[in-house]
Amino acid sequence: MKTLKILTVFTIVVAGIALAADQFIGFDAIKSSETNGYAIGDAATDFSLKNVDGNMVSLIDYKDAKGFIVIFTCNHCPYSVAYEDRIIALDKAFKTKGYPVIAINPNNPEAYPDDSYKKMIERSVEKGFTFPYLFDDGQTIYPQYGATKTPHVYVLEKVGQENIVKYIGAIDNNYKDEKLATDKYVEDAVNALLNNEPVKVKTTRAIGCSIKS
Repeated sequence: MKTLKILTVFTIVVAGIALAADQFIGFDAIKSSETNGYAIGDAATDFSLKNVDGNMVSLIDYKDAKGFIVIFTCNHCPYSVAYEDRIIALDKAFKTKGYPVIAINPNNPEAYPDDSYKKMIERSVEKGFTFPYLFDDGQTIYPQYGATKTPHVYVLEKVGQENIVKYIGAIDNNYKDEKLATDKYVEDAVNALLNNEPVKVKTTRAIGCSIKS
């Protein structure tokens, strides 16, 4: 009888350990599934995407760049529209300092016709975009980055032949009104890099419309 009790207790303990291990593995799997795309410190691969002027654009084309402000954005999303003037301002402020804006439309135009290549051309002319506005044809680039929203920003620093991710997230902390934004994440990140200082806020939550596949 004593032996049976010992075996019973042992079985319960083993079962408990197995269940805990299973739950732990499951938690790790969930965490892994939520961290697709680039993380801070990763090297971003280059791309070749069609610009609204008809030319193909790659990061390697920018021989004198110190880095890039890569922004996934689109025509129709109210959040993207709210940030258009600020994106133009970022390009004007930092392009001459070596950090040009590269805008990419990641949406499937079949899901949202307003985000078609033709409409992109119209929008870039209407707003006077000063930066490349690229079409992610086939939607192959945004998953590599891990972008989920429009807008979603990735600040890259050129280190040797690589483009290292230094910031991921939102442009600032108030999409409704630029004047009420107290934290200008992208601006602060690029200024830190230009001053050879560490980026203090490396990641924030991107606020915007979900990317349409």
